[in-house]
Amino acid sequence: MLDFRIDTFLAVCKFMNFTKASQYLNITQPAVSGHIRYLEEYYQVKLFVYSGKKMYLTKEGKILLEVATTLKHDDIFLKNKLKNRSNKQELIFGATLSVGEYIMPKIINSLLQENCNLAIKMQVANTSELLKGINEGNLDFAIVEGYFNKNEYDYRTFCHENYICVGPSNLKIDSVEDINELFKYNLIIRETGSGSREIIERWLKERNMNLRDFENIIEIGNINMIKHLVANLQGVTFIYQMAVIDELKQGKLKEIKINDMQISHEINFIWRKNSVFSEYYQQLFALFQLQNTKVLL
Repeated sequence: MLDFRIDTFLAVCKFMNFTKASQYLNITQPAVSGHIRYLEEYYQVKLFVYSGKKMYLTKEGKILLEVATTLKHDDIFLKNKLKNRSNKQELIFGATLSVGEYIMPKIINSLLQENCNLAIKMQVANTSELLKGINEGNLDFAIVEGYFNKNEYDYRTFCHENYICVGPSNLKIDSVEDINELFKYNLIIRETGSGSREIIERWLKERNMNLRDFENIIEIGNINMIKHLVANLQGVTFIYQMAVIDELKQGKLKEIKINDMQISHEINFIWRKNSVFSEYYQQLFALFQLQNTKVLL
């Protein structure tokens, strides 16, 4: 059981404001201050500093936040396990949109065929939302395509997927020497926070370019809608090959090869770093990867 003052510390970190933390916890502000003072005296460090009226975590505070977040997650996980008196095994996890739509259905189907007593709760969201879900204890683990802080999460590489540029099938170009030849087209792309968007953002940044170099940006949070718009001559997109494999075969879309862009991006199975349940998550990773291998055969 976690010390209740750790909950106070996490609330203060969430709002970076003692008053808002006290309202969130439904306790007085002096109580919040007392809890933080106790932790600072116990660990003999300062956890917060002020610059003007703004509050920041110290280096020691950041370390405690990483550890406390994992401890809180493990505490919630343990409570749920102890409350689960049925024989069902629960899998509460998240997957990014491409993973959830194009990888997980076959894996989940295979898992259920082998264990009909399995209870599955899968949240599909972008990487940043899933990381938040893990940190707050709403998700046990996630399979993500996006970038994450590897100092905060333990992970195993689940697979690698090719990341390509796609346009309408009747576009008059099949390849370009430089990506700037595509800037005259609309770019249809996922929303900020999505892993697939971040890949192209980082790739462009490394070359002193950005998404705003395109004629126009259309943000869509649905992969099928993106594919529909591209197929109907509304622009180009950057997407995982697995998400358009059928459309490429059917001739509805076509890959536009870019001379210096060959991206194979890793998809990772992640959980909170230094979790006491790390061995369990590694067993789940092995199980999921085994099922993925089976469905690919």
